[in-house]
Amino acid sequence: MAVPILDIADMEVTRGRTGESYGVALSACRLNAGDVAAIVGPSGCGKSTLLEAIGLILEPKSVMRHHLGSVDLTEDLRLNASEREFRWARLRQHSLGFVPQSGGLLPFLNVKQNIELPRKLVGLQGRDPLLEQVIGRLRLEPLLARMPAHLSIGERQRVSFVRSIAHRPDLLLADEPTAALDPMLAKELFTLIVEIAREFNIGALIVTHEWSLVEDVGIRQIVGTVSAQRRTVFDEHH
Repeated sequence: MAVPILDIADMEVTRGRTGESYGVALSACRLNAGDVAAIVGPSGCGKSTLLEAIGLILEPKSVMRHHLGSVDLTEDLRLNASEREFRWARLRQHSLGFVPQSGGLLPFLNVKQNIELPRKLVGLQGRDPLLEQVIGRLRLEPLLARMPAHLSIGERQRVSFVRSIAHRPDLLLADEPTAALDPMLAKELFTLIVEIAREFNIGALIVTHEWSLVEDVGIRQIVGTVSAQRRTVFDEHH
């Protein structure tokens, strides 16, 4: 049996100060290579917080199981903070791809350099035919020499997505990648993210408030339900 890309059970995350904290819980999430799921829920319910915990940016308050491929991340919680951050930084660099809400492109690098950066950080060199294929499908060849400041919002988001998968990560985490786009561009990019993740066997979690897009492409939903105790519980809906 293949090892899942992501396997989480009973994760609890707390955000904010004591007395004003907000809790986010994930009952379970299991993704195999090529599986795509959407994290959905009301605005402000903690979707991005959950994504940060899954992506090793935010340390969970507690978790029963958190595996990234064959790596048991619950074991790392026993390490001191500096050792844990060193290990998690390497995992983020090699195994994860991120698409932030803002695109997150480096303004002093052109499009081609932004896309190549994660490959260089993990020591990958030379051409990647599959990456070139994605650049073509997203119509980015004419933009490769441009600086981010000279791109439209839609172009920046497409470049950000290509950059996130340039190093062939195991898991893609996208935080509202279509939030700033008009409905037609949003549907186009959302559909491409799902198609390419499946084609390249990348597990993907997409935070979105666009329920209609999720329904249109027919992917799994991890839905957040807000309780009266300043806590959101995320469960998979089939």
